[in-house]
Amino acid sequence: MKKTLLALTLAAIAGAAAAAYPEKPITIVVPFAAGGPTDKVARDLAVVLAKGLNNQTVIIENVGGAGGTLGAAKVAKAAPDGYTLLLHHIGMATSPALYRKMPYDTLNDFEYIGMVNEVPMTLIGRSTLPANTYPELVKWLEANKGKINLANAGLGAASHLCGLLFQQALKIDMTTVPYKGTAPAMTDLLGGQVDIMCDQTTNTTGQIEAGKVKAFAVTTTKRLATPALAKLPTLDESGLKGFNVSIWHGMYAPKGTPKAIVDQVNTAMKAALKDPEFIKRQEALGAVVVTDSRLNGAEHKKFVAAEIDKWGPAIKAAGQYAD
Repeated sequence: MKKTLLALTLAAIAGAAAAAYPEKPITIVVPFAAGGPTDKVARDLAVVLAKGLNNQTVIIENVGGAGGTLGAAKVAKAAPDGYTLLLHHIGMATSPALYRKMPYDTLNDFEYIGMVNEVPMTLIGRSTLPANTYPELVKWLEANKGKINLANAGLGAASHLCGLLFQQALKIDMTTVPYKGTAPAMTDLLGGQVDIMCDQTTNTTGQIEAGKVKAFAVTTTKRLATPALAKLPTLDESGLKGFNVSIWHGMYAPKGTPKAIVDQVNTAMKAALKDPEFIKRQEALGAVVVTDSRLNGAEHKKFVAAEIDKWGPAIKAAGQYAD
């Protein structure tokens, strides 16, 4: 009887909290440094998400480090009240293979809210590279084996994953240069300290438009419609058959967050993803807003589980993991 009364009491408290939600600002944790691709998506989303959450302020908190696992762990351990959420990319699926010891269980320590977008990637190089086309780049890479510096934003970052697969597909070893975030990696690429990088269109489109980097190819199987990237060939059509890498972003809440609150955030997210200005901003960066069943938490969770199975073998085969 006592257990039943306790359960009913807790359920009533949770129901009351959900009914009043949100009564204060909501924090979305981005597990990467400010200014990076995931941060840009989160800040654009926060503006329109607030409209569906009683116009409450939505704050972005950057908690970078350890390939996104520090920020994700913070959310996993946060109070399950809907006031601390997580916006994470493909790292949700790749971290289990990259790290021997994980501070959370990807599939069991979060409530899945839904998927936000998919972001293609571009292969870019410093402006002083002698190559101007992808075939010329391949010749240059082959002629400079052992001298090539491939930048990325750190272990587990989107640029790290894309670069890893690019090296495997091309069968050319390169010196991997990890940075603490996308911004410093891009800074050194612009300065000519590193040679090439594979990164999300949300981070590279502006630099390509400005002519500050050389763009060689996109990582999707179809060319992109974005004006600045429309003329770029795909790696698939350029000879790396089957090469297809897109970086997706999803939203999560701590495990145990009341279903009513998860559903409310999901509804607000779906409305935000239909906002014309948000769609316009995403399309300008080459990102595609999700419109399929992965908008729902259950389907997004199935997708992440499949991504874990997809990326695990490739990462382990490369032997690139952290303690």
